[in-house]
Amino acid sequence: MVDFWSLILNENMKIYRRVATWIMLGFVVIMPLAMSVLFYFAAGDQDLASNWWVMKTASQILFPLITIFTAVKASESVAGEFTWGTIKLLLIRPWSRSSILLSKYISTILFALFFTIIGFVVSLLASMALFGYSNSATDLSQTMNSPWTYMLEFYGLQFVSLIVIVTFGFMMSSAFRSSGLAIGLSIFLLLSGNLLAALFALADKAWVKYVMFLHLDLTSYLNGGTGPIPNQETTLGFSIAVLAVYVIIFNIVSWSVFVKRDVAA
Repeated sequence: MVDFWSLILNENMKIYRRVATWIMLGFVVIMPLAMSVLFYFAAGDQDLASNWWVMKTASQILFPLITIFTAVKASESVAGEFTWGTIKLLLIRPWSRSSILLSKYISTILFALFFTIIGFVVSLLASMALFGYSNSATDLSQTMNSPWTYMLEFYGLQFVSLIVIVTFGFMMSSAFRSSGLAIGLSIFLLLSGNLLAALFALADKAWVKYVMFLHLDLTSYLNGGTGPIPNQETTLGFSIAVLAVYVIIFNIVSWSVFVKRDVAA
């Protein structure tokens, strides 16, 4: 177990030694600050919004950015080793291929979690500094009394969708050894998810509720919603179960390809 955590530490060192990682983190810090300042000057002397509304609005833009950054890291994690020619050096070490792949996946998820926590804290502090602190959740929800509960659930549900998209990018990276293809398809999945969900929803068939695209926006369950599918009622547990199946399938494909791949060529 100690050796495995050393492997994860090694992967994290690869991530955080790159300048690009800190530039990404800079965007995660600056973006909510800029959004809060923009709302502050736009509101002027009028009391138009609470700090929680500003935080949620900034977070709706921030989270796709974190997802894209994590997809980039996930795509580089495996494909980059082949591109840079370092995969042979990695595989001659006394770790199994399964351990190496798992350490890369865990490191990617930890990267996403770190950026999400930073984004949450900066968004919260920036909105509180400029708009004060409100203990009311009326700007966010008609069914929840605590704004903290709403925002934590909002971030949690967004993070679940992030894991699905990033796992997809990780699978593409392992299968095709092309970080560009993996990044491109991950961003396509992120940006076109709502459009594809709307198209599948038009089918009005029972099998539609098992399509992954329809469950990527879990925030539809906030405020007592009945799910992301307009004509079929689902539960949050069902949506998470559907996404979990896809995540397992993506990881099985990643593992199957990576452990059998010939790196001699």
